Amino acid sequence: MKATGLFALALAGIAAVPLQALAVEPLDTFSARIGGYVSSFETDVRANGVNNQGTEVDLNRDLGLDDSATIGYVAFTWRPWEHHEFGLAYYQDDADATRTISRDITFQDTTFRANSIVSADVGIDAYEAYYTWWAASHENWALGPRVGLIWYRLDMQVALQVDVDGTVFGGARREEASVDLPALTLGGSWRWAPQQSDWRLSADAGYFKANIDNIDADVTYGRFGVEWFPWERSGFSLDYTISRVTANADRTNFRGDVHFIDSGLRLGYVYRW
Repeated sequence: MKATGLFALALAGIAAVPLQALAVEPLDTFSARIGGYVSSFETDVRANGVNNQGTEVDLNRDLGLDDSATIGYVAFTWRPWEHHEFGLAYYQDDADATRTISRDITFQDTTFRANSIVSADVGIDAYEAYYTWWAASHENWALGPRVGLIWYRLDMQVALQVDVDGTVFGGARREEASVDLPALTLGGSWRWAPQQSDWRLSADAGYFKANIDNIDADVTYGRFGVEWFPWERSGFSLDYTISRVTANADRTNFRGDVHFIDSGLRLGYVYRW
């Protein structure tokens, strides 16, 4: 889902509405947002085969995959009870490249030799979910513990196009790998809306280390954002977010290591009540 034209429909419907700045509360009952995510993905992968240990590969440096993009995202929050809030978000990115590799790379059970031409594809789907208990909820600020989960799915493919001897394979010789990374975090959330203001600040942070479904992961998450509501029910948001996942997996569909950093700026249009 690309960000081009993502705001056009939403902005067209509100362009003629006069500004009506009202005081914003720190928490919403419900909110929906759609926006663009200027993302940066730093990914190192080691995909072991049945008989071979894979090479640690930097997807950008070794395979030429672009590690930055502008993509779309959608997110929702719901607070059915005064002190309990739930949130969901989704975004997706993909990249592909063809290049001459500068060193031998073993991906699962295939070794691609230096000076061969290989193509690489990667797709990343990210699902975010969280629960916050707003233990302290006041007129213009709120604070509470947070349980978050970001579930990344990485689909990777490396194919030999031309080997070092000049033999053309055209991608017929390839290796594929898929891995699910459930990134659980425990931390806290904070919201602050200055009195008689149409601005709101927010922050979330969390950390967790655990073995989940044969994936031993170390996860850090952080986000800081600002929102502006020139209209009673709608406005705009800008935040910076980062997730860092270091994982070792021993599963049927993937054996190896992943070091993954997902960070960037999100600009969105928000509808709330």
